[in-house]
Amino acid sequence: MKNLKYSRKQDPFNMMGHVLNFPFMVKDAIRIGREARLPDGLRNLKKILITGLGGSAIGGDILKNILLDKCAVPVTVNRNYYVPKWVDARTLVIAVSHSGNTEETLSAFKDALKKKAKLLAVTTGGTLEKLAKQNKLPVILVPAGAPPRASLPYLFFPVLIALQKLGYAKSEETGLSEVPVLLEKLKKLYGPGVKPGNNPAKLLAGKIFSKPVIVIGCADTTDATATRWKCQLAENSKVLAFSSVLPEMNHNEIVGWELLKKVLKQFAVVFLQDKDTSGPQKKRIALTRAIIKKRAGWTGEINSTGKSPLARIFSLIYLGDFASVYLALLYKKDPTAIKLIEDFKKALKRK
Repeated sequence: MKNLKYSRKQDPFNMMGHVLNFPFMVKDAIRIGREARLPDGLRNLKKILITGLGGSAIGGDILKNILLDKCAVPVTVNRNYYVPKWVDARTLVIAVSHSGNTEETLSAFKDALKKKAKLLAVTTGGTLEKLAKQNKLPVILVPAGAPPRASLPYLFFPVLIALQKLGYAKSEETGLSEVPVLLEKLKKLYGPGVKPGNNPAKLLAGKIFSKPVIVIGCADTTDATATRWKCQLAENSKVLAFSSVLPEMNHNEIVGWELLKKVLKQFAVVFLQDKDTSGPQKKRIALTRAIIKKRAGWTGEINSTGKSPLARIFSLIYLGDFASVYLALLYKKDPTAIKLIEDFKKALKRK
């Protein structure tokens, strides 16, 4: 851990700067959401579908958790070229694409248009903005300049606030104002100037270094956050990572810890905890960890902090973001580079 010292030379595109700027982005994204003008035609619909991929879609997963008991209509996330058959004129489809050029999202947007859905676009620009304006549909424009995964506040909070303004959720129920305040406090704890021994994010990076990582969350509370951790570890740290969800994994995946003992000893397993986790779920976490601890190389439990569910979720997200950058530094990797994704996209375009 002594070699875990932040250097811009190792971080040429300043991913750490984006993580440190996260609390400001939250404030700015809340402002953008509050200033957005939305037509009344988006109100009183029966279904909500959020369509996007990668860093542009994870916000939808988080929204599902946050609005589970606060929204009277179902919220679904779509990661495909098309929208489900049930999408119709009574459906609000929110297309989220940071670049505005994500081919799957553009295709889904056009499909939703054909199905007469009510549409809202969230983007930095690109083809999605052009398509929305051509069809006289509302667009919430957010700032460019950071990778999609580093722009989560801009891809999440305007959508949440839009749903509040349209009457699908009550603003006083989400604890919106607590989030940037809490994140500013956590930044002082997780920042690069804090020594490893006093820095939970650096300590975590050291524990999971040189290991594939499995992040386990609980259904409807920390499952989306576990997915976010998996994606950040993969993209920022370049490490193979997986996410699992309780109680589902107790009914199948847990049996996979029976064989391949030497392989399993190479894994690190992180359990994400929240105070809203139910009693039965907490019991499952304890029992599951006890089983895995005997077989994995390392297990750890991370607890959320904060008062509101929204703030607690983002407290976990923020720790994961910091840890993923520190882990990249331990691997001596540029946390911003995503060469395999870029190579894959180039291959897709070849005839």
